[in-house]
Amino acid sequence: MRAFTTWIAATLLALPALATARDRHQDPRPGPASGAATTAESTRPSTPGVSRADLAIQQRPSRPEPLLAANTSIPRTLPTVPTPEMPRVYAPTRSREVYTRHPWRLGITATVFWIGETPTANNPTPNNKSSWDSEWERNFGGYDDPNPERRRDFRPVNIPNPGQNPFYIALPYNDVIDWRRHKPEASEIIPWFNDRFERPGRTVLKGQWLAIRYNGRICFAQWEDCGPFTTDDPDYVFGDSPPSNTANSNAGIDISPAVRDYLGVRSHQQVDWRFVDLDEVPDGPWRRWGENNPFVNPEGWADTGHGSGNPNNIAPGNGPVGSQDALQQEYLERLDELRRMRDEWFRQHGTDGRQRRY
Repeated sequence: MRAFTTWIAATLLALPALATARDRHQDPRPGPASGAATTAESTRPSTPGVSRADLAIQQRPSRPEPLLAANTSIPRTLPTVPTPEMPRVYAPTRSREVYTRHPWRLGITATVFWIGETPTANNPTPNNKSSWDSEWERNFGGYDDPNPERRRDFRPVNIPNPGQNPFYIALPYNDVIDWRRHKPEASEIIPWFNDRFERPGRTVLKGQWLAIRYNGRICFAQWEDCGPFTTDDPDYVFGDSPPSNTANSNAGIDISPAVRDYLGVRSHQQVDWRFVDLDEVPDGPWRRWGENNPFVNPEGWADTGHGSGNPNNIAPGNGPVGSQDALQQEYLERLDELRRMRDEWFRQHGTDGRQRRY
């Protein structure tokens, strides 16, 4: 009997330890009901034989299981999807104006001149002769009257069929010194020199085509004289320098009355201009008249290189086909001398505020 009583007492003393061991081995993840029970149990007094650390372990929330189990067969990075190749677009990085063979010269002051213009304080040399045609007025057919009231269809009313193209201009450079030789730099600075050179002293500039632009309108004309005010400014004509002339608001190009009327421009207004090749000249009134015009007289243009329009082919810088009379040579030298005197006079005196009417 005493032994049984001792066994009962030992068993009762072991019950708390067995309960603690049972609690340690049960699932710590509470369900909805068990979670509530655990919360309720936490408010009860501590159970004899159960430490607070054991209770904290029982109440600690469990970590959620990963959604996907580790699988070494699944790649860690997605495969690269090839991007379709887009078409290349080439955007111009420079102005369209430089794509042409001859670039535009921008903001150049223009003055109006005309065949047959008489000498004035602003123009001591008459324009009945040009730098390359000693019979310019006669070959044109007379006086190219600049008065708008006496003009019709880009021509003077008294010359319905001019012998020279009424669309003409002057630039301040002459490539020849006389009818015997070219200036030393001419072959290096003139882009078309080698294509048109025939013999020393024969100009390669006369008849060259230009485009003149004003207020969005473009006119085409031929280079038929030298000026304004100087004949030796290659850095401007064939380079990037501004005109060296300071008279008439730094004028850099002379334009004929026909060019003036087509563009609607007046003297001392600014225009843009550039050289153009023959295949760049579109249809227009500048292709209708003149024996010096390749669109009117293609054979003459091919035969002479520039279509001088001079029946005797006598012109400063061009010279005759055969020998030239000594008096004609003397006359041409005197004409060049007068032009140099004119240029020097303007360098010293300027224009004194006097300007051309047209």
